[in-house]
Amino acid sequence: MRAAAYYLERYSSSTDNLRRVLRRKVMRRAQARGEEPSQHEPLIEATLARLAELGLLDDQAFASARLSSLRRKGTSRTMAAAKLREKGVSREIVDATLEADETGEPEAAAAYARRRRFGPHRSAGRPDRRDKEIAAMVRAGFSLRLAIAAVDGSLERDDCAAPGPD
Repeated sequence: MRAAAYYLERYSSSTDNLRRVLRRKVMRRAQARGEEPSQHEPLIEATLARLAELGLLDDQAFASARLSSLRRKGTSRTMAAAKLREKGVSREIVDATLEADETGEPEAAAAYARRRRFGPHRSAGRPDRRDKEIAAMVRAGFSLRLAIAAVDGSLERDDCAAPGPD
């Protein structure tokens, strides 16, 4: 319980992510003592249940906060969903959280371009790298049309809002 509480003091976490952290911790300690790590599994589950009961572990709140942070940084919906799933958030919670998200893809694409210094945010001394920047945005989960608009600097709030065949 102490290890889990200390982890949650430092980091926000989903239930499944905290379970993985605690299992690794138990495995290291059990191996050092020559014990079987699986005998501590009920203790891990009891700790997770108690933390959820106390309100310190809430997957919905974690997903909402993490999604908000990712979208402000310019993460696409596709990539944000993958990152949430990677942290152990269930597909239902991810889908519900994405439905409630009010950040549009054009805003996220503009934030990504700004953060990576693509297109109009490019340094003056750098040669034109348009194709590479567009490719990087597509790999980051944005549609080709959004990537081109962001790199060319023609991205506006209503521009490219409707999904199209890319």
